[in-house]
Amino acid sequence: MTEIKLLSQETIDKIAAGEVIERPSSVVKELCENAIDAGASLITVETEGGGTKLIRVTDNGTGIPKEQVRSAFLRHSTSKLRSAGELDFIKTLGFRGEALSSIAAVSETEIVTKTTNSDVGTRYVIEGGKESILEDVASSDGTSFFVRNLFYNTPARRKFLKSETTENNYIEELITRLSLSNPDIAFTFIANGRDRIKTTGNGNLKDTVFSVYGKEVYKELLPVSYEGENVVIKGVVGTPGLNRGNRNYESFFVQGRYVHSRLLERAVEEGYTGFLMQHQYPFCVLFFEFPAGEVDVNVHPTKMEVRFSHEKELYCAVSDMVHDALSVREDVKEVKFYDEPKPFEPGLPLSAEDKKETDDNKVDVRQYEPVPFTEEKDIIPVKTESFKPVTEYDFDKDFGKQMTLKEDAVFKNERNLPDFKYIGQVFGTYVIIEFEDKMYLIDQHAAHEKVLFEETMKNIKDHTVTSQNLMPSIVVTLTGAEMDFLFENEESFSSIGYEFERFGGKEVRINAVPANLYSIDVKQFFLDMIAQCSEIRGKNADTLITERVASLSCKAAIKGNSYLSPAEVHELIGKLLTLDNPYHCPHGRPTIITMSKYELDKKFKRIV
Repeated sequence: MTEIKLLSQETIDKIAAGEVIERPSSVVKELCENAIDAGASLITVETEGGGTKLIRVTDNGTGIPKEQVRSAFLRHSTSKLRSAGELDFIKTLGFRGEALSSIAAVSETEIVTKTTNSDVGTRYVIEGGKESILEDVASSDGTSFFVRNLFYNTPARRKFLKSETTENNYIEELITRLSLSNPDIAFTFIANGRDRIKTTGNGNLKDTVFSVYGKEVYKELLPVSYEGENVVIKGVVGTPGLNRGNRNYESFFVQGRYVHSRLLERAVEEGYTGFLMQHQYPFCVLFFEFPAGEVDVNVHPTKMEVRFSHEKELYCAVSDMVHDALSVREDVKEVKFYDEPKPFEPGLPLSAEDKKETDDNKVDVRQYEPVPFTEEKDIIPVKTESFKPVTEYDFDKDFGKQMTLKEDAVFKNERNLPDFKYIGQVFGTYVIIEFEDKMYLIDQHAAHEKVLFEETMKNIKDHTVTSQNLMPSIVVTLTGAEMDFLFENEESFSSIGYEFERFGGKEVRINAVPANLYSIDVKQFFLDMIAQCSEIRGKNADTLITERVASLSCKAAIKGNSYLSPAEVHELIGKLLTLDNPYHCPHGRPTIITMSKYELDKKFKRIV
């Protein structure tokens, strides 16, 4: 048997460093978080070689006294935590005391620091975890870190880093998150001598969003807020038109710290149900404040994951908040005859041509004045049972006054329904109507889907759903978790028209199904629904089940290439426009688009 020996301190340090310092952006994260905790109002990050040659982080924080500089580089040394009991009350971003020791173990590290009450600063150099210089130097207040030759003594880790461009993109994404969560700090990120990010640090979130994401994102934001017994939420969400193909534009901050959370992602995306198509993801910047003990940030060495005490209430609060914000908007897509410039998306690699175009079209955020709120109604009202509206937030300070809702003509207004003019159909699919100075095109299939979905949901709520017996019955095989989910929610399934029983082992016999599902593949739909619902946590199971069943009812909708009579058109539009959200089908596709008379006049050169 191999003899058991204690590892050397150098080996221990390198292993520990590997858990905290994965790539150059990890170094930037730890140093910037320390600067924030030190009260800095200015933070500058400079890199060379994607951060492998040099990372320099400069701040104007409180600095470190000379007698404490050595201690700062020892493992588990920290000024932010004194006992395990304080873990539930952490207010700082860093607290483990592993960052500086981990960085120093895999690089050549130099620090120059000075406190406000010191006459001179301190320069300390430590290479591969070994001290080489400690001396007095002239310095301004604050701290500057120089991290050179990252991973020079761990070549395997350095070998698996990405290209210089990609590593800089990781750092830019990190600075973006830190800027959004700290609008009162002026961040600058410079890569190889070129400015990548520069924020004002004036405390206004809208200016930070503008600086980081640009004008097109800035114009499409909606403020949201909630206050409940266990959480306070504030932030902004994007209109449905501001969507992306991945979740990179969903930002969540818990107790001021950026986190990854599948629960929060699912909750936000649930709120967009019916507004976004599948595989489209929203833009959001949301801040969560919890009472002490309600959230655990000490889950992962990088502190990017959290656990919540009241997941169910949090999920419902977030999804309801987002849905309410979107539901009060009229959201008819307007068709234009010209192409609008595509907004620059930070954090993504750019081609040489794109880089030149971006440089040539840089925008000074000071050129744009905020668009003020015009009335109190522009702030989204809050409607939930367990969470109350936030009243003490100063939106003028936090978000500025630019977030007015962009609303089209008041098309969804019952008193105006008799006034629209039916023009006809094209391709047996699209209904054309005229209203005021606009032409509207309605996708008859998507519109009918939406009407049927809402009718089915209402029937389920009113317990007026009918069942259809299956002859013969259908037998399905489920996993243990799926079986538990099915019988834990047997009452919910029965209320929507299902009848089933155990059939031995992991098999279930289905004897009846909702009548409106009789014509589809009953077995496959049942298996898919159980699999999806049993995997989702946080939302009420009966709500998930009913929404899934209702979404299938749209299979009975009018198909394209079907011609409708004028009476059928009026009945369909009349039902559609009485809904809370008539603008999107249950799958998120638009039901209505519009084209203004002005656009048509331009196209026909009546307006030059």
